[in-house]
Amino acid sequence: MPADSLRRSANRAGAHLEHLLHRRFTAGELPRLRVLVEECAAWAGLSEARRGDFVLAVDEIASNAIEHAGGTGSLLLRRVGDELECRISDSGPGFSEDVIPQILPGLDGATSGRGLWLTRLVTDRLVISAGAMGAVVTLAMRLR
Repeated sequence: MPADSLRRSANRAGAHLEHLLHRRFTAGELPRLRVLVEECAAWAGLSEARRGDFVLAVDEIASNAIEHAGGTGSLLLRRVGDELECRISDSGPGFSEDVIPQILPGLDGATSGRGLWLTRLVTDRLVISAGAMGAVVTLAMRLR
């Protein structure tokens, strides 16, 4: 398990919940963040075949937070039942799922949205919601 502390509890639905990683990040910290997410994903039991996709999706959303929401974000990685869940929040203007292209960006004339499109493609769950300030993007993959 990475150096960040592990906290275990149960959510309201009774699902087993383990907090694996919680940290703020900036552009300069993205390489280290990718390593930490990979280590936590391996520790939580995400298969090696899916781990690369998960790290890529987290990196895309974290990069979007930096580029479009003031240069910083916050990441919470946890195991919830049989899922590995990552929640990234920022203090930008916010957005909705409507901005995610339906087909590969570029084929439909869109010049942006590839990271969101890719994240929706490779994850089992993607939810975009408004936070207290900015957007909250939650993505998850089943561990089994």
